[in-house]
Amino acid sequence: MAEISERKLGFTLAEVLITLGIIGVVAAMTIPTLIANTNGAKFRSQFKKTLSTLNQAGLMAQAQYDFDYAGTTASCIDASVDGTTGAQQKPDSVMSICSLFNGTLTGQTYVGSVNNLKRNNNGAEADYTITSVTLPATATGFYAYTLADGAIVAFSRAAIGCKLPVGQPLTDTYMEANLASCIGYIDVNGVTLPNKEVTCSSGDTSHAVQTPCVVKNDATHMTDIFPIVFHDATVEPATNAAKYVLSSAK
Repeated sequence: MAEISERKLGFTLAEVLITLGIIGVVAAMTIPTLIANTNGAKFRSQFKKTLSTLNQAGLMAQAQYDFDYAGTTASCIDASVDGTTGAQQKPDSVMSICSLFNGTLTGQTYVGSVNNLKRNNNGAEADYTITSVTLPATATGFYAYTLADGAIVAFSRAAIGCKLPVGQPLTDTYMEANLASCIGYIDVNGVTLPNKEVTCSSGDTSHAVQTPCVVKNDATHMTDIFPIVFHDATVEPATNAAKYVLSSAK
């Protein structure tokens, strides 16, 4: 009877190293994309949620206090002016965006100037700054609230009487000429980076909200800051990139 030789089971060290190398290359190629897709989905979802919250606030203020973003007649007051703050404004005594938020939003915190916001930078405190193509280069000139979920809502100090006449389309020309002081932004993940405005990957990012634009779901374009414009009882995207994100499912 012929002797049956035994076959050795298992992998050689070279085979294991080659396999691990292939896995490492595949991971290096796919993990950044997976992270970008996850962040993009989170940013989109949070933007839609926050925008809905602000629209509900406008409608609630209109119903309960008889004014909305168009009916505001006063600005928020910073503590540096006379010792009072926007946090102390009440909708039954002053008609401002601060009093509107104070009377309608739950769990919000008035920040005052966005320059008061700080972020963690490897254990040290760093200034909160934004990178934008349609908003001011720095955060100066905006007041802000942080919402219960951590999102930041920022609006101009001069945001008063933000009205869009019936039948008037929200064009870039009209917005920049008549609603410039009513443009603000939502930072969906608060002070956490990237603190960068969402931009078009195809087309130019601008206040021309009807201009075609595509935003790729990547870390360069699908970011955390979304320009918005307040008018009447409504808050809507103030750029074509932000509008694309709102209207797209993915």
